[in-house]
Order: sequence, then structure tokens, then C-alpha cells
Amino acid sequence: MSTVADVIVVGGGVSGLTTALLLAERGLRVRVWSRDAAPATTSAVAGALWWPYRIAPEALVGDWSLETLRVYEKLAAAPAETGVRMVAGVHRGERLAALGPWARSLEGVSEVAEGLRVTLPLIDMPVHLRWLEDRLTAAGGVLERRTVRGFAEAAAEAPVVVNCAGLDARELVPDPGVRPVRGQLVVVENPGIREWVTEADPVSSATTYLFPQPGGLVLGGTAEVDDSRTETDPRTAEEIVARCARIRPEIAGARVIGHRVGLRPARDAGVRIEAEDLPGGGLLVHNYGHGGAGVTVARGCARAAAQLVG
Repeated sequence: MSTVADVIVVGGGVSGLTTALLLAERGLRVRVWSRDAAPATTSAVAGALWWPYRIAPEALVGDWSLETLRVYEKLAAAPAETGVRMVAGVHRGERLAALGPWARSLEGVSEVAEGLRVTLPLIDMPVHLRWLEDRLTAAGGVLERRTVRGFAEAAAEAPVVVNCAGLDARELVPDPGVRPVRGQLVVVENPGIREWVTEADPVSSATTYLFPQPGGLVLGGTAEVDDSRTETDPRTAEEIVARCARIRPEIAGARVIGHRVGLRPARDAGVRIEAEDLPGGGLLVHNYGHGGAGVTVARGCARAAAQLVG
């Protein structure tokens, strides 16, 4: 028998779980429908350094990002539980003047020869997703494995449906502006690196970053638009390791312990947070199109979507 619900959230990644948690903490009866368990979502694959990366619209992203940053700073007090740590590092090639107004709110940023040096949240996503699920359950939310073929299905069981379906929004909405941006990572045994480094090339599908996570050093990456391959490309993996080893030579000899591929849910027009009436009755609230920064804007976008639930 189905649980009675005020809201059904479609999607169990970081956006869906964060939105569901805010609604449940408000006292609403919330169910999350997700085809995949949290560890199998794109969110679980993310390298997950807080930074507004490959996301629009610029006018809104800054506030969403900063709101989320303040939450992560608090969660970093209990890293083993929440998966959030504050870690120092360098964004190579970046300058404050080239960033949006949001960058002026960052604390402790210094411009160094290589780029911007700053301490930011680095999130161990499998741990953080489990924390979100536990918090949601404690607040009375219900998690269900369910493949959704249309929002009417959910609207038949709750008066409000929240669309946090990520890439699946392309077919469910439907929205042809939603497209995959393939990201491939390599995980190696950490040879003693404690700080993160990123170096993004805006005109290339190759990016370079290294993130020291508890389970190993995460090396990246790629940003391949309209590439929906989910299998590892061995040559790409070799190129990733080689690029990272040019920054930290000790990486060249590190043992590879894993490979990851995720499809970022980008949207041509940027993030969509909007409400509409469903044809058969009920309210549909959209929260999708977060591209490569779903973790960075999770709380800000969740609050904006939750406000539309009413």
C-alpha cells in the first residue's frame, strides 16, 4: 500500500534529496521516487568541490551557491558524518576580477602566481548522500525505488510533484535543451597530497583536477557535451593521469584503484526552477538543469523550489 504524501519528489540525487529534506523538515509528508539508489546516481560520481562550474543563469547562480556554501561550512564540523570537509587548494589560471560578484563573498581568498588560493568545501558524495537520506528518513520522508514514466503517475498519488530528475527531465518534461556532459574520473592511491588543484580550459573538453578524498585521490576529468557513454575510456583515463602528473609528478606512480563516469545534467537555458499546473490537476515544480554544479547549488536551489511548493 502506498504511503499518503503531500509531495512526491522525482529524483534521488543531491538535488532531489536536499529538496525533499527541506520540505519534510517543514512538516510535509514527502516521498522520493528514484530509479537508482543514491550511490548509483550521477551525484555519487561527482568530484564535489564547491565551485559554480558550468552552470547558468549567472544572475541567480551566485546567490544559490553562496547559500549552499554557508550550509557546507557548518556541516564541515562533523566530516565523518556529513562527508563535508573544508580543504585548501588552488584554482590555477583563475583571477578574482574574472569571476562573478559572488566571488567577493568568499573569505580568505588570495591571488597567487598560479591562480586563486582558497579553502572550500570538498564533499565525499557517497557519505553526504547517505547523510541526506538519513536526515530525510528521520524527518518522516520515505525513499522508494521507482522508475517514473510520467509526472501524471506521481500526481495521481500526491497534489504536488517536484521534478529533480536530472538528465531524465529531457524525456519526462520533455525538454530537448537537457543534454549530457560526460565526466570521467580516475581514483588512485593518494601519494600524500592534501590540497586540491583545478585547472579548467574553457575551450576544451578536457579539464584537470585532483581532489584528496578519504577513499583515494580523485583525478579528472572531462566535460564532453552530448556524449552519453557511461563506460570508461582507457585512453582518456591515461590522459587524465598524465595531465594531473604534470602538476604533481608523484601521481604518475600512484596505483589506480578505480574509474568513474557520470553524465552531468546540463540544460541550454540553465537551471530551471519554475512551477506549472499539471493537465490532470496538481502542481509540478521543476528543479533541474544544474550541469556540473548540482552539489554547489543544492541548498540554494532546493530552497527556491520549496518556496514554489507553497
